[in-house]
Amino acid sequence: MTEQPGHRIWVFPSGCIPATGTGTEPEFTSREELCLLNPGPQDVTAEIEVLRDDEDPSGPFTLAVGARRVRHVRINDLFDPVPVPLGVPYGLIVRTEHPVVAQVVRTDTRRDGLTVSAMQGYGTG
Repeated sequence: MTEQPGHRIWVFPSGCIPATGTGTEPEFTSREELCLLNPGPQDVTAEIEVLRDDEDPSGPFTLAVGARRVRHVRINDLFDPVPVPLGVPYGLIVRTEHPVVAQVVRTDTRRDGLTVSAMQGYGTG
């Protein structure tokens, strides 16, 4: 038996969803996406906590990821229990009951162009 890749806790300290964008919506909306890969044989529930420097943490936001599947969700689309504000720095803590691999992708369309960058988080557990 091989060890399952990934971690049960992921931390992303440097989020900030651009508040503006150019082009048509939703394709060219500036955004950040949380990408979760579940390489294991069991479904996983991810709980996401959002931390900011000026308010108490919000969440948990809950996402289901099927066994041996990937799930991409725009941070912009996390509304329940409260929306993640645009243009405000934040950090994420993602917790799952089984190991997953996590990444955040930023798409920035503010300057008549398109910039995409990926941020690998810190995984533990």
